[in-house]
Order: sequence, then structure tokens, then C-alpha cells
Amino acid sequence: MNPNPAFKTLLSDVAANCLCRRVQHASRTIGKRFDEAFRPVGLNNWQFTMLMALAHAASQTINQIAGELGMDRTTTTKNLRPLERRGLVTIRTDNKDARVRRVSLTEEGRQLLEDALARWRAVNEEVSAGLSKEQLMTVRSALDVIATN
Repeated sequence: MNPNPAFKTLLSDVAANCLCRRVQHASRTIGKRFDEAFRPVGLNNWQFTMLMALAHAASQTINQIAGELGMDRTTTTKNLRPLERRGLVTIRTDNKDARVRRVSLTEEGRQLLEDALARWRAVNEEVSAGLSKEQLMTVRSALDVIATN
């Protein structure tokens, strides 16, 4: 089938300008590198990110974690369950509101995260090394702007 010229133009426009495709491709490429680095400690890149989200506060609600990571509540809960089964996080009912679930990093989770941080640093530096300082600052800034709009 031979598409009409307007369709061909649209396809070319998407191929040349689609931010979603580029971000997804870059995310998968980088994610694979981090997954490989975290495999020896039994984490994937999303689990590492979730542990990092919990490392800064004694306890957070599932909604707070979801908001910080740009996820919905159901997906956040689903991704926390394996961490809970491994004893890396605890999920409990809030003392003041039984509808609210609070998540905390356990000591075992904190130790595993500490072990994973050296692996994170090595891969992060490898990925960053492919960009100039200016490019790296631009990428970070642009992604932050996109994530907050």
C-alpha cells in the first residue's frame, strides 16, 4: 500500500520531531545499563529509584511517593510490594488516618541502597561522560522542565 503524500509528510514529521520516542529510547538504553549494574544486589533501576525516594524521609505516604516519581498510586503500590516482601521497606497504616498507607525504608533497605549507590555512581558517570558539561546541564534542565509541566 502506498500512503498518500500528507501521510508520508506526517510520518516524516513524527520521525524527525517526536520527543516521546526519543525519551523512551534513551530511558530504555540508560535503564538497561542501570539494571545490569544493580543486578548483583538484586535490584532493578525502578526499585533503586523507589528506595532513593524513601531515603530522604522517615516515612512517606504512597501518594507522596507516586507524586515524586510521576507514577499513579496503583503502580506505586505494585512496585513497592516486592521491596516489602524482601524486607527492604515496611508499609503500614497511618496512625491518624486508616485510609493512608505509609512507607518506610528498613535498615536492610538502607544498607542495600548504600551498596547500590557505588554502582549507581559508576553508571551515572559513564552515561554522563558521553555528554559535555553544557549538554548534561541542558538535558537535566530540559527534563526537569518537561516533568514539571
